[in-house]
Formats: sequence, structure tokens, C-alpha cells
Amino acid sequence: MDLATLKEWFTIENIMGLIQEYRALGPLPGIFLPMLEAFLPFLPLFLFVMANASAFGLWLGFLFSWIGACTGALLVFLLFRKFGQKRILAFIQRHAKIRKLMIWVETHGFGPIFLLLCFPFTPSAVVNIVAGLSKINIYQYMLAVLTGKIVMIFMISFIGYDIRSLITQPLRTAIVLVVIFILWYVGKRIEVRLNISSKKDRQTS
Repeated sequence: MDLATLKEWFTIENIMGLIQEYRALGPLPGIFLPMLEAFLPFLPLFLFVMANASAFGLWLGFLFSWIGACTGALLVFLLFRKFGQKRILAFIQRHAKIRKLMIWVETHGFGPIFLLLCFPFTPSAVVNIVAGLSKINIYQYMLAVLTGKIVMIFMISFIGYDIRSLITQPLRTAIVLVVIFILWYVGKRIEVRLNISSKKDRQTS
């Protein structure tokens, strides 16, 4: 099966059928598929999330998708953080655009990563790899991933569960936007505290 045929197979009906087929494993299929997308970015994360919302319900589907996506992102980050300096992966850092992204991430920290991960079609695999290669604090990175993925995955789950409500219930849509702002603001406040703590640690050492 070539890549084009594989992409054609990924429809929400086929993915829901796959989840139903392995329903005996409980939430594992719903967690594993979004986690796999972190390693194989050509896989359609938005379809996995929508299928989870349809198969497990809005809240459980959202939770399983969020756990899987965050776990996959952390594993990719740790993989490149540990082996990024090895010869087999060192060529990635020499790429000019990658170097620019690394400097950008190191300079701005939480904010841009959070915003990038809020959008469903951001190449999150690139974000995870660049963050792993950069010198960004792992706590800042995970804070951005956990909060950014909440926004992105909830929006997709919400759409997949009841797409009509975005138009027919504008109040609910407004609430989603308010939640995005609150998560961003809380994340920035926590980042400030993390930066203060890290500066104190460096001064002490």
C-alpha cells in the first residue's frame, strides 16, 4: 500500500470502524491514534479527534485525544532533546530555517508554541522537533503543549460532535473563544513564574 492509497483510506467512517473493532481495548485505540500522529505527521489528526468525539462522546473523546496527542508530542520532544546532537540527527540543526525557528522558540518561549498548537493544521511535528532541538525549558514546552492542545483538540471535538451548534449557538462559540484567552493568559503568568524561578536557580548556583 503506497502513501496515496493510505491517505485515501483515512476517512472518519474507516477510523470509527477501526475504533469500534478494537472497542474491547477501551480507550487505548482513541489514545494511540493521536499519539501515533506525532511520529507520522501525514496522518490526519483532525479525523482521529472527530472520530473519538463521535465514538466516545464529546468529553471522553476529547480527553482520550488530548492524552494521546500530548503524550506523542512529549515523546518526540524527548527523543530529539536526547539524540538531536547525535550524528544521525545533527544535520537537521544545520538547516537554516530550523536554526531560525530554534532561536525564535528559545527567545519567545511559551507564547508562540501555544498559539501554533491552538490551530488544527499547524505542523505540530515540526514544532515538537524544533523545541526538542532548542534550549527551551521542558516545563515551558509542556505547559504550551498541554494548554495549546486543549484548545485545538476541544475545538475539533466540538465541531465533530455537533457542527451545527457553531452557527445555531453563538453563545457557546463565544465561550470557546473566552476559554482560549484564559488559557493563554494563565499560561503566560505561569511562564513568568518559571522564568523567575530559573533565574533564581542560576544566581544561586
